[in-house]
Amino acid sequence: MEHRSVPTRAGVFAPVFRQKRGQGADVADAPQRADEDRLAEAVGLAAAIDLEVVASGIVSGAKPRPSTLIGEGKVEELKGIVAAEEIGLVIFDHPLTPVQQRNLEKELNAKVLDRTGLILEIFGRRARTKEGRLQVELAHLNYQRGRLVRSWTHLERQRGGAGFLGGPGETQIESDRRQLQEKIKRLEKELDAVRRTRTLHRAKRKKAPHPVVALVGYTNAGKSTLFNQITGAGVMAQDLLFATLDPTLRRITLPHGAEVIFSDTVGFISDLPTHLVAAFRATLEEVIEAELILHVRDMANPDASAQASDVRRILRSLDIDVDDPDHVVEVWNKVDLLDEDARAHLETVRESLIEGQTAHLVSAVTGEGIDGLLNTVENRVAGALSEMHIDVPTDGMPILPWLYENAAVLEREDGDDGRVRLTVEMTAQARTDFARMQARYPGVGVS
Repeated sequence: MEHRSVPTRAGVFAPVFRQKRGQGADVADAPQRADEDRLAEAVGLAAAIDLEVVASGIVSGAKPRPSTLIGEGKVEELKGIVAAEEIGLVIFDHPLTPVQQRNLEKELNAKVLDRTGLILEIFGRRARTKEGRLQVELAHLNYQRGRLVRSWTHLERQRGGAGFLGGPGETQIESDRRQLQEKIKRLEKELDAVRRTRTLHRAKRKKAPHPVVALVGYTNAGKSTLFNQITGAGVMAQDLLFATLDPTLRRITLPHGAEVIFSDTVGFISDLPTHLVAAFRATLEEVIEAELILHVRDMANPDASAQASDVRRILRSLDIDVDDPDHVVEVWNKVDLLDEDARAHLETVRESLIEGQTAHLVSAVTGEGIDGLLNTVENRVAGALSEMHIDVPTDGMPILPWLYENAAVLEREDGDDGRVRLTVEMTAQARTDFARMQARYPGVGVS
């Protein structure tokens, strides 16, 4: 008889404090996310690792308390909910210090995770490549460096020993800090070796004239679905936060013959801890090296503006100029989920963009708008299209297949003498390649 594990019953709570924390100008100017939306996202994060969320809510207070984050009255209130709902795991959508985590576990008589711990657990589930698994384990150990307590044993029975830190007995951090530090050093050494391999692969790609186009966006914006629509790659694409972790690369030929490499990257998220960004920097290197970045946005999400601000902030931290329209193109996804009024509003907003900026309304599910997007990609990486008239004599016929493959043939006229006259559109890159081809067939004329 097959044994099916019982999912952990969880409670998800979003602490909100009236006293604002100090914020930089970049954060202060960003659209503020509604408390209800924050809570909904936290519940979505919990669902991404198959937790059974039986209670959730916003916990308000005047200011964070050093001992338990939230006030005594709120702790007692949560204690009653945990007991009544038989909750084994309580998730706080807020950073917790080691002291706060231990005190809350003692008071609530349940395992407690903060936002960082939950994201790490999701990353552990999603990592598929060796590099991804090493990055997750390293980030986890650095997170636990100051938290030498039993950690996440509530999830062992769900993973059946297949989690990112191994089975029972391996998920808790060693009590000895020296052993912990040795493990971190070993992982860093392994990760460096994997990164060197990735660098070599990237260097080989650079020798081939194929620009990289990176898809970035908030988690669950539809990047992987769009990637599949464009490349037919079959990458995992589900309505889950962080469905994709490891970068995936595919080479495709664009409508007018230019070849590019599309890269699907990890989804971004708000309040991503600094050490987590550092641990996954190698994953984001595909974005740093990209010739063109497509910022994919979920326009059906009421939080779209706040999510876009979070993505831009992370891109800026990678020294990427998010305001350069030649380098970053906005892709407004999921328009199939919008009503007519919402679509009309988006069209108005798009028309009001400053000169040079581009936004494409697309549906990664239906394919709407994809052709226009690919034309823009081709213009950005291979140069603008221009019309050419080409006269091909009989001894130049071998050039015809190349023209049909690398240019858009608008008109064709076959002469009685066997000559072929074509009207084509070519990118700047294709024109350069054509000039080399033309040298082999001197009779081919261009006007």
